Amino acid sequence: MAGYYYQQIGGKSDRTHVERYFFTCELTSKVPSYTFHPEVDENADFEDHILEVRMVCLGSNAKNENNVVELTSLNYEGKEQSIPIVNLHSSCLNMVSLGDFHLKTPVTFRLKSGSGPVNISGLHILIIKEDEVYTLEKNEGKKEQIVPFKPAKNKTGQIVPKVTQ
Repeated sequence: MAGYYYQQIGGKSDRTHVERYFFTCELTSKVPSYTFHPEVDENADFEDHILEVRMVCLGSNAKNENNVVELTSLNYEGKEQSIPIVNLHSSCLNMVSLGDFHLKTPVTFRLKSGSGPVNISGLHILIIKEDEVYTLEKNEGKKEQIVPFKPAKNKTGQIVPKVTQ
């Protein structure tokens, strides 16, 4: 999934390209934590990495116990903060939809209690700043396909004449 949006800051307009990739991880008693921290290339055009967590659910072979998942991320002041985000149990609440829960990287998920498996899924969002020149060069070789207009037909299959006013 990809899309474009324009961002205007201080009178200067920047074209920004957004790419979205599927994200998933599994927490178990053997692997109780997972850190999402993509490597950032200093020369890359990536402006930001965002993790959008959408669903947390128990695996089919989860034991009958509470499974608490804790999230560690940076708060608005840049300080690390840990909070429990879900408490899942196979007999009453085996999945939670978090909607559009956006987090700046790095993000660590930890199975605080229980043995899992707990599956976490969502989107890895890349925000890429693009130069107008780069975008034009990239799209130069592509030709737009124009779909020909077909006149409407009535129930008998005859072409309906175009009405001019």
